[in-house]
Amino acid sequence: MKTLFVNGTLMRGLKLNKNLDGAEFLGEFKTKPMYRIHTIGDVHPGMYAVEEGGIVVPGEMYCMSDAIWQRVEAGEPPHLYCGPVHLEDGRVVDGILFPKEEAVKHPDISSFGGWREYMATKE
Repeated sequence: MKTLFVNGTLMRGLKLNKNLDGAEFLGEFKTKPMYRIHTIGDVHPGMYAVEEGGIVVPGEMYCMSDAIWQRVEAGEPPHLYCGPVHLEDGRVVDGILFPKEEAVKHPDISSFGGWREYMATKE
């Protein structure tokens, strides 16, 4: 079983959440204030860790079988990868990250506080 923190289109009610069908929703969580997020073509966020100037990123946590994880991984856009995410409660869990060198080519949306908050400005 794999536990995964998600902060973009895999969250409930969003475009890729169906890829998590069968996974157990564990709740809403927040990261430590050590991340930046960018919009990648308004299709998905790209989150990466920083030494300073980071924000708290809201997201959701799921527990899933290897088969569901394979489906999630296969459905992720280019460059996204699974890596360590530091939660505000002190745990370090797997999460969906994006390479900083790719993210900085796109608009920084960290000031919005999260993907849902940013996308709400687009409606």
